[in-house]
Amino acid sequence: MTTTLNQLSRLRTAPELSIDERRIISEELSVQMHLMNWFTVGVMATSADRALKALRSLEDSLGWEPMVVVDSTEASGPVYLKANQKTGSIRIRIEHDLGCGILISGHGDDAGQQSTIWGPLPLNFFQEL
Repeated sequence: MTTTLNQLSRLRTAPELSIDERRIISEELSVQMHLMNWFTVGVMATSADRALKALRSLEDSLGWEPMVVVDSTEASGPVYLKANQKTGSIRIRIEHDLGCGILISGHGDDAGQQSTIWGPLPLNFFQEL
C-alpha cells in the first residue's frame, strides 16, 4: 500500500518511505503548498543539531531564505524546533515523548484562509528530493 500525504497526518512519527512514496508525497505537498502564503515548520528530533539540519535541508530544497535561531537549548536530548517563515525565527526546546519528523503548517494572509498541517515527514525527506 502506498503512503500518501493525507495518510501521514494519522501518524505520530514519520515512516520510512519508498522512492515512489517520496515522489508522490513530494508532488502532493508541492501542490498544497502553492495554495498558501507562508509557513511554520515543526521538527521533532533526537537533538537540536539533527532538527536544525532537517530544517536547513527543507529551506534549501524549497528555496527559502535561511531563518535565524533566536532561542535554543544547551541541554542534550530530544527537541522540538519551531520555525516561523513570516518572522524568520527559529526556537528550539527540549521536549520528551514526541515522535520524530517534520511538520509543515501552511498559512494564508487572509484571516478566513484555514491553516493546514502536513506530516510528519521523515527528517531526511528534503535531503533526497
